[in-house]
Amino acid sequence: MKTTEYIFYVLLVLLSTSGMQAQHENHQAEKVTTQNQEVLSPHTSTMAIIDGAHIHIDYSSPRVRDRIIFGGLVGYNAIWQAGAHKATWIETNKDLLIGGETLPAGKYAFFTIPGKENWKVMFNSRWDQHGKDEYDESENILSIDVTPEELAEPQEALEYEVRKEGEDQGTISLSWENAKITIPFKVLIE
Repeated sequence: MKTTEYIFYVLLVLLSTSGMQAQHENHQAEKVTTQNQEVLSPHTSTMAIIDGAHIHIDYSSPRVRDRIIFGGLVGYNAIWQAGAHKATWIETNKDLLIGGETLPAGKYAFFTIPGKENWKVMFNSRWDQHGKDEYDESENILSIDVTPEELAEPQEALEYEVRKEGEDQGTISLSWENAKITIPFKVLIE
């Protein structure tokens, strides 16, 4: 066997036996296993390009697992890192207009304060935070209020989505358990 064929064979064997499932183009994984143990909140991401804006969301996706999430595990009117483990982060390479305010191009931690009738959503300048323990309201770049909608079918895994809704417009959504929030945005021209 030639050296290059051998290297290719070794790489193929390593990749096929690593225990990680291949992720679909939207970066979502149903279940991830590591050393024969299911990861309950797998790390995942989603992204879209809308009018030249590359919008990327990186998060850990916990599962409901027969728990009450909003008003239970995630308390109402309490800060939440909008994922598991480290704070969820959002990055955009173009300025976005959100709720009548400009979110400058950059990378941000994404926090929420869920409520029964209304959620507060915050884009925080310190994107690399562990959970909500390091959250500092004074570091918020943008805060808006959104109204959650009730899902017709329960959403087992926390899921983010970035969708194109027009030539220069889109939405960022978060769905989990029985709730979904949607944040409309417009890409600002330089």
